[in-house]
Amino acid sequence: MTRKVILLVEDNPDEQVLTQMALNKIDQAHEVVVVNDGVEALDYLFGVGTYAGRDPAIAPHLILLDLKLPRLDGLEVLRRMRSDPRTALLPVVVLTTSNEDQDLIDSYRLGANSYVCKPVDFGQFVQAVHQLGRYWLVWNEIPPVQVGWENSENPE
Repeated sequence: MTRKVILLVEDNPDEQVLTQMALNKIDQAHEVVVVNDGVEALDYLFGVGTYAGRDPAIAPHLILLDLKLPRLDGLEVLRRMRSDPRTALLPVVVLTTSNEDQDLIDSYRLGANSYVCKPVDFGQFVQAVHQLGRYWLVWNEIPPVQVGWENSENPE
């Protein structure tokens, strides 16, 4: 079984720990990579900056993306991901405290696959993340990463 990578884009250390704890309860081989802001997320995805040398063709199986991030917010991360053929098809779940209609609408317009408001209650938060992870890691099928990389040198 291939190890699946989850990219967690979250600036709150407490929520990073809780999310990882919930994901670790899934009976599936996976690794959680945590980045603290939008710039770091894009660096990871494209193998530049701090992550220069990382093979960006080895894409995450799932991205859990907060919207309210330092340096570059989640909506801009999503916009840049969807505009590049190498990351356009990666599954993105917006996992945020924002319950504002405009954030929800903008997330879906920019290509989010799902939008989840973080429950405030500890137990509900852990349960929600566990169920999300289980769905995306166990049940959901994603396209092969090579689909997005075919035209990566000459994106149209």
